[in-house]
Amino acid sequence: MLKKIIASVVLLSLFTIAIVQAMDNKPDKNAKNDSLGGLKIGAAAPDFSLKTLDGKQVNLSDYKGKKVMLNFWATWCPPCKKEMPDMQKYSQQAGDDVVILAVNIDPENDVQAFVEDNGITFTIPLDSQSAKDPVNERYKILSIPTTYFIDSKGIIRNKVISAMQLKDMERNINSIK
Repeated sequence: MLKKIIASVVLLSLFTIAIVQAMDNKPDKNAKNDSLGGLKIGAAAPDFSLKTLDGKQVNLSDYKGKKVMLNFWATWCPPCKKEMPDMQKYSQQAGDDVVILAVNIDPENDVQAFVEDNGITFTIPLDSQSAKDPVNERYKILSIPTTYFIDSKGIIRNKVISAMQLKDMERNINSIK
């Protein structure tokens, strides 16, 4: 009986601490995050510079004037793998005013083999947690896949936190002016 009382007191204390901590975490009014995590729709997309699989340097700012589908993914992520064939299809049908940048957040795995095995031809920049300033941290990526849709002026117009199908990619890009 005494053990049950002690366990109940400890559990109640932990519950109380959790509630107090949750109430203390007031949102920063200047934060550029939204309730789903990540950057807000309507915010300027942070510029970045990453190397691609073939060693070329890619900057987001290089694509001003184009619509950008900025995807964050990893080779070990099942939903990421699921959406890759549709991303490849979309990259083949998208016009010259659309760019797909699929940022791999775990380049320590064999990304090159994954790209070759899946016939991927769109740009794959490599981001790493060991980098000085990982791009996925700047974009506040909490889960993958996450895709930002950026307009030709560099403004985030939509965000999808899950795997997409071809129709979702088309709808999101077409909704951008």
